[in-house]
Amino acid sequence: MPENVDESVPPNNPSSYPGSYIEKLWPSPWIWIVVLGISAAGILILAPINLFAGYVAAVVLFLLQGAFLITSTPRIEVDSNSLTVGRASIERRFIGSVEAFRGDAAFAQRGPKLNGLAFLCLRGWISPVVKIEITDESDPTPYWLTSTRRPEQLVAVLTASGASE
Repeated sequence: MPENVDESVPPNNPSSYPGSYIEKLWPSPWIWIVVLGISAAGILILAPINLFAGYVAAVVLFLLQGAFLITSTPRIEVDSNSLTVGRASIERRFIGSVEAFRGDAAFAQRGPKLNGLAFLCLRGWISPVVKIEITDESDPTPYWLTSTRRPEQLVAVLTASGASE
């Protein structure tokens, strides 16, 4: 699970890009416990018919759920030119203000304060969110809202020199 911020370029040089950011929004351990529980239900469902079929069903259910969770895990990536969140990508020149939210403020951003036109990349097992304003006039999306385990770090990279040229 590569999660890094490359700070090899000094941030006090305004003409250089201070780093990159990569984060995968992997499922939390409790999600895997739920997956195990659902898989175990395969044993309970099929055990009255055939215990071996129940164990096979449990393994198949676990593998299918695991494959789905792993393949659907979005990635947040920031480089000198663009921001990519999941399958969506935007040039950094179209990024306006960026704000991090935790706790009740994050809940409000995901719920009552949510704009229906916003692009969302939310994961229920990750509470903090970052709101990224989109300044492209041809794009009807007012902002992106994404879950992240390190909101302050993502905000710092997006607001660093080179983000709003």
